[in-house]
Amino acid sequence: MNPAPADLLIVGGDVVRSAVSGPAAPADVAVRDGIIVAVGKAALRWRSRGTQVLDITGTTVVPGLVDGHSHPVMGLDLADGVDLTACRTLAEVADLLGALADTSAAGSFLLGSGLDPNVFGLDPPDNGAIGRAVGQRPALVHLFDGHAAIATDAALAAAGLTGSRALPGGATVVVDRAGRPTGLLLEEAAVELVAGLIPPQPFDIRRRRLSDLLLDMASTGLTGAHVMDAKGDAAALFAALDERDELPLRLRVAPWCRPADSVGELVGRQLTGGRMWRIDGVKIFLDGTIDGGTAWLSAPDTLGGSTAPGWDEADFRNRLRRFDLAGVPVAVHAIGDRAVGFVLDAIESLERHPDSPRHRIEHAETMTDDLVTRFAVLGVAASMQPRHATDFTRADGNDNWSRRLGPERAARGWRCADVVRAGGAVVLGSDWPVAPFDARLTMAAAIHRRPPDALGSPPVQPTQALTPMEALHACTAAPAWVSRERSGRVEAGALADLTVLAADPRVVPTADLRHLEVLQTIAGGRPRLPMR
Repeated sequence: MNPAPADLLIVGGDVVRSAVSGPAAPADVAVRDGIIVAVGKAALRWRSRGTQVLDITGTTVVPGLVDGHSHPVMGLDLADGVDLTACRTLAEVADLLGALADTSAAGSFLLGSGLDPNVFGLDPPDNGAIGRAVGQRPALVHLFDGHAAIATDAALAAAGLTGSRALPGGATVVVDRAGRPTGLLLEEAAVELVAGLIPPQPFDIRRRRLSDLLLDMASTGLTGAHVMDAKGDAAALFAALDERDELPLRLRVAPWCRPADSVGELVGRQLTGGRMWRIDGVKIFLDGTIDGGTAWLSAPDTLGGSTAPGWDEADFRNRLRRFDLAGVPVAVHAIGDRAVGFVLDAIESLERHPDSPRHRIEHAETMTDDLVTRFAVLGVAASMQPRHATDFTRADGNDNWSRRLGPERAARGWRCADVVRAGGAVVLGSDWPVAPFDARLTMAAAIHRRPPDALGSPPVQPTQALTPMEALHACTAAPAWVSRERSGRVEAGALADLTVLAADPRVVPTADLRHLEVLQTIAGGRPRLPMR
């Protein structure tokens, strides 16, 4: 006799027990207290009068999809204002910002987001065209990667910026030959000099915006996200939504660790949270971006940039060791090949045991062969974002990222397939708001190495394409592995985080993956969407 009835019984559908299992097959699933208690014929024995029955006849259950790298709260700010992601020329940018200036209250701060540096062509980004579009208005436009922004002269004046500034973390107020700011602000400390002038929205408005965003994420099939920051009021927002039972995703949060932050304080915050969210890990920025010339490469980029880390090397090693000893998993933003190698060296120097935390490297955008093989050897996850490659670089190398690296290093970009086939774990994510959060689009980009909405375009490094099985694994079992969660499989004892799709994503025509219908998401054992 079962000790208690199931809360939820899922019947009538096919089940993909894991990304690497055999074909989807008919099976029922019983859930109690957020845990799968039975799969198959035994599931029906858990039914009672109070059990909710979800009939999904004609559909397929897969392990819940997870976005392995996301910024839902920080994205509320970065994605604020006019959306410039579709702009391919400076004229298009100017038109949108000019229209915003015409319709905004006089004296208000104008905001834009998602600016692609490729709109500047071969010229360095500056505020000339933006300033002409908005006149004497203060404006701040975030570049797509979240690591840089362009401020108008009025915004610079409001921040008291008349020249260069010595700032931590490789941040720079870029100046021209005469020492005057060009408007380009590189990295957080520089951007915040202007962004800090913008009053935040009231908490209740931000809570409602975050609730809507997370529901939108769930509607694309996501049941979880690895949140790579806890800036500002993020923890309070998560707690408020959790108390109202408005968290439709399971959130694993890694607060930033900056050079001035206390290791002890960050360790003390671990495993705090609520029913559907918890702080579990920290994130460290070792370098910046290739597009901004703030990454850490083994040799300078073609413009002489990306030559140094954003951290003191000894301090980084010391903090990594202290977090490791405390059992805290560390996610390290390391984009350049020198940064990736340094992190792997630092992890290799640790005294490891089976219960040691599983560390991860975020982005790893360009790597040599010897670095690729070390992920598996050291048990380090490669957290990668394929849409960064497909949406912001071009197969012919005529883009800012590729030009700054040069053809040899650009050809070693986003080596998802090489890491997987060397035995390493690849966790796929969006880095929203940098790229759309829809995991179907993330998987499609990883499979096609093309923008999901432009499959006729030439592929970017096509040898790095994942198979549909590998892509599904990287959005399910791999995030579970790195976080040591009982998920990523549909089996008794696993967390009941499940995605219900119209078909098995491993067997639908790959061109149609981005359109694969999401019927339901189940997170924490509860259906989160209206059933279609």
